[in-house]
Amino acid sequence: MADGRTERGAGEDGFAPAEPVTPVGPVAAVRPFLVTAGRVAPTASGRPVPVETQVVATVAGLTALDRLSFEQHDIVAACRRPQSIAEIAARLRLHLNVVRVLAEDLRAAGQLTVYVPHTDVTHDASVLRRVIDGLRAIPDSRGVTP
Repeated sequence: MADGRTERGAGEDGFAPAEPVTPVGPVAAVRPFLVTAGRVAPTASGRPVPVETQVVATVAGLTALDRLSFEQHDIVAACRRPQSIAEIAARLRLHLNVVRVLAEDLRAAGQLTVYVPHTDVTHDASVLRRVIDGLRAIPDSRGVTP
């Protein structure tokens, strides 16, 4: 404004801030070990599910939404389209291991389909090189490609 004040809702530079990024779910108020009943290993083998594992809701999962716990409901609802374990954890603001454990429970109940990537592909150096090259090809905020 002309008197040096900024318009309500405007940033310090006087411009309206960009559309805020809001997570899908609220911050969890319950301790992670309570949500998973103390379980920390999502699978019987004890090996963690890779964070890039893709999960998608099944028809049975979508029809059972009203019978699921809050966290399970949010996970199944978020998986109407394929999502990675990492994306779900970030979007719902849940601990990564909580999502791993609950996703395995939901898979066992037939409410999620889980697609675990082949470990030989994820550890292939050429895949990592292509990811790095792709990231380097993204222009910075000034539109300059490094």
